[in-house]
Amino acid sequence: MKRNKKERQQLLIDTIKGNPFVTDEELAEKFSVSVQTIRLDRLELSIPELRERIKNVAEKRLSDEIRALPIDEVIGEVIDVNLDQNAISILDINKEHVFKRNGIARGHHLFAQANSLAVAVIDDELALTAKASILFTRSVRENERVVAKARVLDTASSDRSIVEVNSYVGSELVFKGEFEMYHSCQPEKGGENENSH
Repeated sequence: MKRNKKERQQLLIDTIKGNPFVTDEELAEKFSVSVQTIRLDRLELSIPELRERIKNVAEKRLSDEIRALPIDEVIGEVIDVNLDQNAISILDINKEHVFKRNGIARGHHLFAQANSLAVAVIDDELALTAKASILFTRSVRENERVVAKARVLDTASSDRSIVEVNSYVGSELVFKGEFEMYHSCQPEKGGENENSH
């Protein structure tokens, strides 16, 4: 059903309000118009592009919650975090992330996304990676989106936590890691922390 521009733009506002992570391509399909038309609508309505919207949503909600590092130091965009439980981030693989000759993402970007998410999920001022066990399960290519999901499995001791991170492209697992995180369990009564180094 063809809608006039005013109706379409109102629906566009409502749709993006309901799901800030919807892409221009998905919107174009939903409203049976070109991606270019959606971009022009967004421009007229001063709605930022997806990447900016994700960043805004994440920063509003998460900058107060994440304690172990500033949100802009997390590799990828954090879109959800429940401290000491779970967290999700997304990383769009662009030209700067891949090897020129084959368009395959450099492994350290996937590791950095997972590792920084493992740090971000810890509810402490200081969280450091003590040990990591990682596995790359398939190559990731330019223009793919990697969704990393962190889950705190175990608080092994008062100053150690085990965080599992699985990263996906679509429903396909591309990376898995288990991170042993050291954190500075701050003493309650202002005493010296024996483990500080």
